[in-house]
Amino acid sequence: MSEEQATEPQQTFEIQKIYLKDISFESPQSPAMFQEKWEPTTNLQIGTKHKSLAENVYEVVLSLTATITTNEKTAFLVEVEQAGIFTLAGFEDGALGHVLGSYCPNTLFPFAREVISDLTTKGGFPPLLLAPVNFDSIYAQRQQETKQADEGENETKH
Repeated sequence: MSEEQATEPQQTFEIQKIYLKDISFESPQSPAMFQEKWEPTTNLQIGTKHKSLAENVYEVVLSLTATITTNEKTAFLVEVEQAGIFTLAGFEDGALGHVLGSYCPNTLFPFAREVISDLTTKGGFPPLLLAPVNFDSIYAQRQQETKQADEGENETKH
């Protein structure tokens, strides 16, 4: 084993806990909505945030808000904050940001998708089955937007 390999920090990714942080289901037009022809339109908003809890320990929260309309009326609105506590060690800053902004939300998404499906069914509607989300793409887009905003700030300061 070379000396370089021996000094490289080992990367650790551990899931300590996955839990629901917040949940909401609203069906403002019920029961009249059940008499409408079911032609749903879905608007999905996705957000992620993270914070450090201790050295190498982070809470990551995936927020999903789905608004379903039919005939220009809100059939239902479901909001879920699916959270997890992760131990992440041995990652450089850039790699750590990617793990927190993409890999952890990707880990949480199936749990949030299941909660949303269950809630819509319990609300009397067909299950809302969310398509997979490309969190790598979302993370890259946010990084690009942040970079452009920083460059824009630098330009205005001159």
